[in-house]
Amino acid sequence: MAAPMLRLFPRGWWASAPTPSGVLPLGSREAHSGAQGLLAAQKARGLFKDFFPETGTKVELPELFDRGSAGSFPQTIYCGFDPTADSLHVGHLLALLGLFHFQRAGHNAIALVGSATARLGDPSGRTKEREALGAERVLANARALRRGLEALAANHQELFSDGRPWGSFTVLDNAAWYQKQQLVNFLATVGGHFRMGTLLSRLSVQARLKSPEGMSLTEFFYQVLQAYDFYHLFQRYGCRVQLGGSDQLGNIMSGYEFIHKLTGEDVFGITVPLITSTTGAKLGKSAGNAVWLNRDKTSPFELYQFFVRQQDDSVERYLKLFTFLPLPEIDHIMQLHLKEPEKRGPQKRLAAEVTKLVHGREGLDSAKRCTQALYHSSIDALEVMSDQELKELFKEASFSELVLDPGTSVLDTCRKANAIPDGPRGYRMITEGGVSINHRQVTNPESVLVVGQHILKNGLSLLKIGKRNFYIIKWLQL
Repeated sequence: MAAPMLRLFPRGWWASAPTPSGVLPLGSREAHSGAQGLLAAQKARGLFKDFFPETGTKVELPELFDRGSAGSFPQTIYCGFDPTADSLHVGHLLALLGLFHFQRAGHNAIALVGSATARLGDPSGRTKEREALGAERVLANARALRRGLEALAANHQELFSDGRPWGSFTVLDNAAWYQKQQLVNFLATVGGHFRMGTLLSRLSVQARLKSPEGMSLTEFFYQVLQAYDFYHLFQRYGCRVQLGGSDQLGNIMSGYEFIHKLTGEDVFGITVPLITSTTGAKLGKSAGNAVWLNRDKTSPFELYQFFVRQQDDSVERYLKLFTFLPLPEIDHIMQLHLKEPEKRGPQKRLAAEVTKLVHGREGLDSAKRCTQALYHSSIDALEVMSDQELKELFKEASFSELVLDPGTSVLDTCRKANAIPDGPRGYRMITEGGVSINHRQVTNPESVLVVGQHILKNGLSLLKIGKRNFYIIKWLQL
């Protein structure tokens, strides 16, 4: 295995650096005007929180993205996503949107799946060490994350095009370069460029060292690998900007110092704010409050409802952070909201934009059908829902497949679905109004099921007992 390649490159070398051979090339590298205000515009929206280093970012960083200046060219920006789970979640969306905004301005974005770094575990923002993940688990998670990133990039390209030439969007995995390294060679070549005092001074390290559990060498070494990731992408793709959550600032600083020490060139870091719950907890897997982007873990309906339920005092901020809507349009939406707050127009627009980005147009349609079926008792929506949508909408519901015999009654159906107890008590539950089929109350236990009323066109019946207990019945041999 080869040792890390630490060659020095002359200033301006990246102008001829190779274009990332990515998964999803989403546009040309052709320059266009209007990018000079990219950083300021995203700062105004609240998406870009901090710029690093402070000295240099007021002039050099904006000039880097001024596509109209002489000798300007597309820049490359990256953000890393460790596959500690098999899905991204809402907490990752802001970093992805940051990449997309750069791409929309004609620059090249890299989403880096951290198969290697996931084995170590990032200590940033954590009070105790992550549970160690095996190699096979990380590999499976990485494949799932890659599919998720590709799907989001494809939805972005298909549904949110603004008519301008975009930069490329590339998905890479840092296992591609770490699997070629030998430990001793890597430490001998790279380790000497890091100072212990500096590494120990990071806030994330300090917090963990003072904790009862302390900090393992594995976690401590994490920032070295993230710094090397930045360096490798700088070498290979001319990447001069790392994007990350605000808890990543210490890791970004390590990358800046490493690259500057080896090459004399300046690179930059940009952070996005962390999304928190109403209690102030960071949204994510570790906190147990993740809203996942994988449909198998969080359905389009659930994602849609997460944003529909946002409070008035946060919805304007979220429209600026999570959508591509122009600020004047957001102002107009909020003005309409002042006149008719009961319609929850901003929340619905926010939910629609995010769901469409994550799950595509079909996913948004599904979320709206489920909303109509559950909250507006829409029979039309129920009739066109797929089995998958019904299972997603009524996750706790029992799902049964029954044969429709001639003369099958309401009482027969309830008993075959194990929805009511045997005997007089179950009978009374029907007569006393505690049972509905397809949102219609039924009070006669002996009523024979009628196709088109009790049984929908898609061969399904939605049985509800009381206020919360649902049973989905798929009728066979209709």
